[in-house]
Amino acid sequence: MVRKTKQEAEETRKDLIDAARRVFHECGVGRSTLEKIAKAAGVTRGAVYWHFKDKAELFFAMREDVFAPLVERTDALLLSEQFANPLDAIEASITEFFRVLEDCSVVREVFEIMISRCEYVDEFASVEEEVGRPAQDFLAKIERVYRLAQERGMLRPGIDPLDAARDTWAFTSGLLHLLLSCQRGTDLSLQVPAMIRVHMAMRRIAGA
Repeated sequence: MVRKTKQEAEETRKDLIDAARRVFHECGVGRSTLEKIAKAAGVTRGAVYWHFKDKAELFFAMREDVFAPLVERTDALLLSEQFANPLDAIEASITEFFRVLEDCSVVREVFEIMISRCEYVDEFASVEEEVGRPAQDFLAKIERVYRLAQERGMLRPGIDPLDAARDTWAFTSGLLHLLLSCQRGTDLSLQVPAMIRVHMAMRRIAGA
């Protein structure tokens, strides 16, 4: 009986996260209320407060629900030892990120919420730094991999690993924003793999 109750609680929590994503995406985070989310999940407002202390905590739970498995997948490539050339690991990881973004509507919705449907003011003013933390983590990871490429003599001479990491960070972030905003409805998504290959080719030693 206890096990069933715990399972039901987990199912309710998952339903609330799914409902929050739908409501945030449709209404925008600022205009979304816990009442709307509770109604979309088919539960009472009290059930929301049982699992989450406020809207910000629910927002982060929604993000983590998508980010945790996504980061696990991309890190499995980025930090993998299967690639003799660390630059191949960076290219594979970024390519996988955009492949998941294209194939998984839930992942896409969460990024759209974070980028264009959330105003970081009022109760959300203090969470902007935390929202940007995964991007900072990504920068640190790719810098380490670029340094490994340099140590192995596979990074083009004259390129500083930190500069390369910052450029890849900006490239990835810019491409993400283009795909989710002003370039929606174009064929940009079809060009992404080639764009990533060219971006990484500029860091490779000629003929390697």
